[in-house]
Amino acid sequence: MASTHSHPGEQAAQDPVRLLAIRDTPLTVDEVFRAVGDDAAGGTALFVGTVRNHDGGADVDTLGYSCHPTAEAELRRVAEKVAADYPVRALAAVHRVGDLEVGDLAVVVAVSCPHRGEAFEACRRLIDDLKHEVPIWKHQKFSDGTEEWVGA
Repeated sequence: MASTHSHPGEQAAQDPVRLLAIRDTPLTVDEVFRAVGDDAAGGTALFVGTVRNHDGGADVDTLGYSCHPTAEAELRRVAEKVAADYPVRALAAVHRVGDLEVGDLAVVVAVSCPHRGEAFEACRRLIDDLKHEVPIWKHQKFSDGTEEWVGA
């Protein structure tokens, strides 16, 4: 039963981390957006990272992502830190591994908060920390025959 001293939605969500995954199957925006649905959230920010056709002035032909066995645990640590530092109602993050083509979704993250400003800030922190701290590496092969590892 709710306390008579609080208003609906003021208490923190039980577990705001609703969906975390690193997978080798295609990602969908709908899955991530649905995962962060919360009636007490007035703002939801969502970021989608896609495979682009170039990097550093070179045409990208193919791209593959791989990860360290600790990647999901690190993703959880990053997500829980964001949820602790912002008034997060719900949070989700999924990253693709394996071979991807231009236009494929590589990462989708979303955060719901009571207000839009908090949602934008928390979402940006989530994707930035994911990219800097979760051991996921990108292997790009360029049309000129060269290749490059990013994040390794």
